[in-house]
Amino acid sequence: MKGRLTLIALGVITVYSGLLFRFYNLQINKGDYYSARAESQFRSSGLLEPRRGNIYFSDKNGNSIPAAINKDYPSIYAVPKEIQDAKNSAAILSKILSVNESQILKSLLKTNDLYELLLVKATAEQVEATRLAAIAGIYIADDTLRFYPFGKLSAHLLGFVGPSDKDDLLRGRYGIEAAFDSELHGVSGVTEEDKIIRPKSGKDISLTIDRAIQARAEEILSGVIKEYGAVGGTVIVQEPATGKILALGNYPAYDPNIYSEYAVKSFLNPAIEAVYEPGSIIKVLTMAAGIDSGKITPDTTYYDTGSVTINGRTIKNWDFDKKGAHGKVTMAEGIEQSINTAMVFAEKKTGHATFLNYFEKFGLEEETGIELPGEVSGSLRPLKKDARDINFATASFGQGISTTPLQVLRAIGSIANGGVMMNPYIIEGAEPRMARRVVSKETADQVTAMMVSAVAKAQVAQISNYRIAGKTGTAQVPDFGRGGYTDEVINTYVGFAPASNPKFIVLIKIDKPRGAPLAGLTVVPAFRELTHFILNYYNIPPDDLEN
Repeated sequence: MKGRLTLIALGVITVYSGLLFRFYNLQINKGDYYSARAESQFRSSGLLEPRRGNIYFSDKNGNSIPAAINKDYPSIYAVPKEIQDAKNSAAILSKILSVNESQILKSLLKTNDLYELLLVKATAEQVEATRLAAIAGIYIADDTLRFYPFGKLSAHLLGFVGPSDKDDLLRGRYGIEAAFDSELHGVSGVTEEDKIIRPKSGKDISLTIDRAIQARAEEILSGVIKEYGAVGGTVIVQEPATGKILALGNYPAYDPNIYSEYAVKSFLNPAIEAVYEPGSIIKVLTMAAGIDSGKITPDTTYYDTGSVTINGRTIKNWDFDKKGAHGKVTMAEGIEQSINTAMVFAEKKTGHATFLNYFEKFGLEEETGIELPGEVSGSLRPLKKDARDINFATASFGQGISTTPLQVLRAIGSIANGGVMMNPYIIEGAEPRMARRVVSKETADQVTAMMVSAVAKAQVAQISNYRIAGKTGTAQVPDFGRGGYTDEVINTYVGFAPASNPKFIVLIKIDKPRGAPLAGLTVVPAFRELTHFILNYYNIPPDDLEN
């Protein structure tokens, strides 16, 4: 009897010992495995991923228009621990997914990994073929990914969401998506033992971009670029009184929905990440520096012989071959006819040190601080490192120094804003930020009058019953290999309206138009078309009913 009880007791102990061992093995030895597997399943199902915040444009009525939203797409992923024949599986999947076989094999051989994403945004055909292949360890799930309803519109400003070359994390890359990735992404959920800590959704972000103006601006820009065979260009629209950006676009653009089909250089934003020599649009800043310093007035006269020689180099006017010398001209006429030698005279009267100080105040070598990643700054280096007269002379008409399109827009925007420079911003609801007063209101008004007169006399940018202030720029492209300049040009036009109370300022720039035409033939008509649209769109009343 005692022996039977002993056997029963031993049996019970053996059974419970086995159960305890299995429990220990599951909870302790393999706990990490099952925990990771559970988290893998939760993550692949989207339970641990926060809802990414949306990005919105607006319109003139304050309506929010989705520019970047979330959308469900099928994804194909692997659990490498469950893969039975990695090499054969990789060969099959490579044909189905159109992904390099060695790349898939590398993922499948990560036997300690429980989640390897193989393909996002799989097509219906790829999903069906994967199902039919029935490969152990290969799964299909719906992932919530980024969708851009307007395709290429404002792509450089928005950026995109995707993995990097360092990891598979879907995070903001370039543009607003990158600059505000933390806010947009939210907080991921996690698993802790038998609990799930829920994710926290990201915040929505509203931009100052007016969808209607953005679309029309990009349409006009692409049209003039195609017409003249230019290699690219930029358009920006801003409220000079606040710094609010209403439109910012570049051409060529890319589609963030299929960003992987583009080269990395396509994602850079030329409006803030590329510098160029701006050319004659800088002449209004040269005039502002001279007038504000008290060295010249709009009526100061200069006798133009058509050219001037400084430090052994001869500077000619752009129209010298056709018109020769202009003779006696005022500074106002120097702006109206864009006379290079008149600007050289104005800079010399102003004085090198004063001239440089004003160009620094205009912010030509400082970042604007716009809420976008990658911003670079222009340079006044030639005026500081090699302060010869010739460098100051060429800088007076915008050659030899460099700036970004947004920097030059901000600088001339200060003229439109009565001499006060505002920093650009792109997040709706942000407080306008004054950079500084650059010139007096009296100076700004006088320079504006000179710009209005230039538009009225050239007539190309003129719009009936409105006073338009503007300035062209046709700058030669530097030859970085041999020095000097090429025969290619960059055309820029900057203008604001109505000049009596500017509601917006526009910059349009195109790079290397075929045949090197003057800006008056390319960007000026484009400026007029966009300005006319904005005036009508906002229903801005005329300020010059006599004309």
